[in-house]
Amino acid sequence: MAVSAAGNSYSPYSGFSVGAALIAADGRIFTGCNIENASFSLTNCAERTALFKAVSEGIRDFRAIAVAGGSGGDFSKRCVPCGACLQVLREFCGDDFVIILSDGWFRLADFLPMQFCGSNIKK
Repeated sequence: MAVSAAGNSYSPYSGFSVGAALIAADGRIFTGCNIENASFSLTNCAERTALFKAVSEGIRDFRAIAVAGGSGGDFSKRCVPCGACLQVLREFCGDDFVIILSDGWFRLADFLPMQFCGSNIKK
């Protein structure tokens, strides 16, 4: 589903399409693709697109996310979520949240071992 979602990518500048399929705890799947902008800082990644779609539908509990990215239809190489996506995933997911890439399964803590989360904010 992540590869299929990459087919909706809007990536005229990089030519690098990314798709994500986020699996909620209730089994629903939310897909997303990267959406570029001429002002690159306004680009949104596939992972955050999928997560924001789910959260906007009231879903806050997730099992895993599959991520596929590549150029020219080749999705065989590992496409690790960027730091911003990892941080946003951490807002809703714990260390054992599963990230599925083309070369295997990983935990969120594998890519974001020292995360900033709500418990870091003193009230």
